[in-house]
Amino acid sequence: MTLSARIHKSIGEIAASDWDRLAGPGNPFLSHTFLALLEESRSVGGHSGWTPLPVVIEDEAGRPAAALPAYLKGHSQGEYVFDHSWADAWQRAGGDYYPKLQISVPFTPATGPRLLIGEGETARPDLALPLLRAAEAVVDQHGLSSAHATFIVPEQVPLFEEAGWLLRNDIQFHWENRGYAAFADFLAALSSEKRKNLRKERAKAQDGVEIRRLTGADIKAEHWDAFWQFYQDTGARKWGRPYLTREAFTLMGERMADRILLVMAFIGEMPVAGALNFIGRDALYGRYWGAVVDKPFLHFELCYYQAIDAAIALGLSRVEAGAQGQHKLARGYEPVKTWSAHYIADPNFRRAVADFLERERAGVAQDQMFLGERTPFRRG
Repeated sequence: MTLSARIHKSIGEIAASDWDRLAGPGNPFLSHTFLALLEESRSVGGHSGWTPLPVVIEDEAGRPAAALPAYLKGHSQGEYVFDHSWADAWQRAGGDYYPKLQISVPFTPATGPRLLIGEGETARPDLALPLLRAAEAVVDQHGLSSAHATFIVPEQVPLFEEAGWLLRNDIQFHWENRGYAAFADFLAALSSEKRKNLRKERAKAQDGVEIRRLTGADIKAEHWDAFWQFYQDTGARKWGRPYLTREAFTLMGERMADRILLVMAFIGEMPVAGALNFIGRDALYGRYWGAVVDKPFLHFELCYYQAIDAAIALGLSRVEAGAQGQHKLARGYEPVKTWSAHYIADPNFRRAVADFLERERAGVAQDQMFLGERTPFRRG
């Protein structure tokens, strides 16, 4: 079979049916709908530093057979896998680290397939290597420093390793559903002290506040207006400026409402805080949070406890609550290894990065072991 690689300038150039066939239905962030709305809302493209550059492998009939969600990056913001020290080292050596090729979902530290090769009986793992060689060709032929695939699902990690990409580890905190039928079952799995503390936190967070879980048609324009205010406040404090535009939330509501769970806190009829989650096939993904009141433990209630409760009700296997945050540990979220893979064009720079990663991996393994011994669950 004759294959060819094509670089597109927009996800909109690719038929939604073709893209979604390759991405599969499991991860909402890899859907054509989500990636397209990021472009249409001007959250990516323009001066954002994220220039869409999806790579597609086509068969001899010109039909997409595999794809990469790729972007040309002019900085390292919004990635959550930090390579600023690599950029500084390469710039000091006289090189240009930017632009680079980023294989990921913008602003979204959620695990997912990065090699879009279909699922089940139609999956084409034999196209993983051509996809990665196409990414390498983009880097080499355009004088880029590197390519980076972040938050790779574990089952795809060997495909990157076999292609010779450098692997990197980090830690996130995920909640695992061990067959719980209700939130009370999760509580029963905790140690007595932790269970008592959690109940106290929830009681304080809920005091004087009504919490509503909204999805589908229940999410109205006024809810997005309120959440935009929450998001702007959090974004300004954490990143300097919010990544998403206001229009992005409108488009999410219009096109993805059934895959969204918006948890909002009200005092009377006034919304005062909210947490935005996306519903996948197996997981609930917590993404953004914000508040206009300072109420103890409300963050934990909306982002972590309500997410656990909803995941149990929906029969989901886990909650991914975003990047970082050791405070999640005491709330039942456990340390999980995350993966990224890196292609470095210059061989000397590659050796330096490989040495760095070998040392870093040892530290990450120690951290995971240390944190794993401090989960709130009953022993024995």
